[in-house]
Amino acid sequence: MIIELPDTNVSKISRALVNVREEGGAVALGRVLTLIIATRRGLEEQVIEAANDASREHPMRVIVLIVNGGDGDDADARLDAQIRVGGDAGASEVVVLRAFGAAGSNPESLVTGLLLPDAPVVAWWPGDAPPMRAESPIGRIAQRRITDASTQDDPASWIAGLGESYAPGDTDFAWTRLTRWREQLAAVLDQPPYEEVTAVEVRGASDSPSTALLAAWLRLKLDVPVAYSYLSADEWPHGIKSVRMTRAGGDIVLERPTPGMAVLTQPGQPSHDLAFPRRTLRECLAEELRRLDPDVLYGRVITEGWSLLDPPEATETNG
Repeated sequence: MIIELPDTNVSKISRALVNVREEGGAVALGRVLTLIIATRRGLEEQVIEAANDASREHPMRVIVLIVNGGDGDDADARLDAQIRVGGDAGASEVVVLRAFGAAGSNPESLVTGLLLPDAPVVAWWPGDAPPMRAESPIGRIAQRRITDASTQDDPASWIAGLGESYAPGDTDFAWTRLTRWREQLAAVLDQPPYEEVTAVEVRGASDSPSTALLAAWLRLKLDVPVAYSYLSADEWPHGIKSVRMTRAGGDIVLERPTPGMAVLTQPGQPSHDLAFPRRTLRECLAEELRRLDPDVLYGRVITEGWSLLDPPEATETNG
C-alpha cells in the first residue's frame, strides 16, 4: 500500500503513520531500528528495494530523504511525502521525503520527528556522501554511518581519506564486500603447516576500492610487506582479482578466473573451486545492520593499516 502526502509537513506524516498502524496496515512493535537513506532523485527505487529485502532480516522503519529532488535550491519550498507499507515495504515501513527549496535546508529536522522511539538510528549514503559523516546533520543522530566508495567520483581518493575523517560508527561497503575474502584467507592460515607469511600481493580492477582495503587489512594483521596493484579493464572488469601469500613452503593463491568464482591453490594440495560472486547491495546492507556498535577492526584498518601501506605498484587503464 502506498499513501501519497503532497505538500505536507512532518506532523502530518507522523499522524498518517499512526493512522496506518491503527488501521492494521503495519505494526511498529517489531521494528528494531530506523534506517535513514540520504540519496538523490532517480536512485531511490534501487536503494528502497535493497532496504526492503534487508528488512526481512532486520524489521525497521526506512526514511528516504531526497533534498531538492533535483529541481535546484531556488524551487518553491515544499515537502512531498509517500508512505509505503505491506507488500510495497517488505518487513518495514518506508517513508519517502522529497524536500524542495528551503524545505530541505535542515535535513535533521525533517527526520527527527519520524524516528522510532528508543531505537538505534543508522544513516546510509548510497551515493554522494559528506566528507565528515559524523559531523553532518544526518550523521549526528546516527549510531552507524554507511557510505559506498564505489559510488564516489574518485573511489581511490575517497578510500585514502577515510582514515582522516573516521569516527567510531563509520563504515563503508568497500569493507563489507571483503567479508568473504577475509574469511577464506583467515581459514587458510589457520590450517597446517602454519608457516609464516613473508610477503603478500593483492591485485584488483582499477575501479575497485576494496583492493586497497584488503591490502591494508593484510598489512595490519600479518605485519609483512603487502604490495597491491590495479589491472586494466581488459584484464579484469570489477572487484578484486587475486591474493598471493608467499611462504617458505610455497605460495598460497586465491584468484578469480571469472567474476563469479575463485580458485584456491596451496602447495601439496589439489586446487579448490569456490563460489565467489560479487555481493549485492542487499547483502552488504543486511550485514552492516547486524551490528550497531562501532566496527573497531574497520577503524584500525583505515587508520593504522592504511598508514603502513605503500602506494599501489602500478595503475593500468585503457587509453
